[in-house]
Amino acid sequence: MESQVRGGTRWKRFAVVMVPSVAATAAIGVALAQGALAASFSVSGQSFKVTADRLDGTGFSQYGAIDSGYTLDGKKTAHPVAVSAFKSATIKGMCQSVVTPDIPLLGSVSLVLKAGGGDTPVEAENLYIDVEDLEANATFRGIDIGVAAKDASKGPGIAKGDTANPYGFAQQADSATLTDVKQTAWATTAGTFKLSGLKMSLSKGVKECY
Repeated sequence: MESQVRGGTRWKRFAVVMVPSVAATAAIGVALAQGALAASFSVSGQSFKVTADRLDGTGFSQYGAIDSGYTLDGKKTAHPVAVSAFKSATIKGMCQSVVTPDIPLLGSVSLVLKAGGGDTPVEAENLYIDVEDLEANATFRGIDIGVAAKDASKGPGIAKGDTANPYGFAQQADSATLTDVKQTAWATTAGTFKLSGLKMSLSKGVKECY
C-alpha cells in the first residue's frame, strides 16, 4: 500500500538541535562529523528551522506529545508537537539553523549547520524529531492510520521521557520518503547521528535555512 501527502502536514522530531554555546556546538559537530555518535539536543525555549532535499526512512511512526522547557528569561514553556520517529533514516542536503536573539553588544546571532550535501547522506538510527510545522512532499509505504501510540510497532516506539498519551492517535508505515522538506522543530533525539560533509557557520543578524 502506498500513500502520498503533499503540503503543510504537522509532525515532530527531525535534525540535530544546536546548543547556544559556540564551543559546545563546535565540539558536538566535529564528533558527529567524524563518526556515529548518540545525539540528544535541544535549544531550551527556542525552535529551530530545518530543510532537506530528501529524507528516506524505514520503520516510521508518528504520535502527539508535549515538549517543555524554559525561555531565555527563565519562564516555563510547553509546546504541542508531532513526534516523527524512524528506526533508520538517511538525509540528503540537510540545513539547520537556530537564531539566538538579544545578545549584548551583538544583537541576534545565527548558527547554520549543513551536512549531507555530497555523495554521502546524513545517517541516523532511532531518530525522533519533535516538529511543530512541516511542509514536504511525502510518500508512505505500508501505512496504518489510527492505531494507538503504544501499538505503533513498525517504528522505534514512544521515546523514553516523552510526555505522550500511549492510547492517543498515531500512525505508522513500513517506510517513508520526504522531499523538499521545510520544518520548524523543538528537539531531536537519535541513537546514532552521523553528519557527512559537515559545515557550520556563525554570523551576526538573522540567517535561516528558509
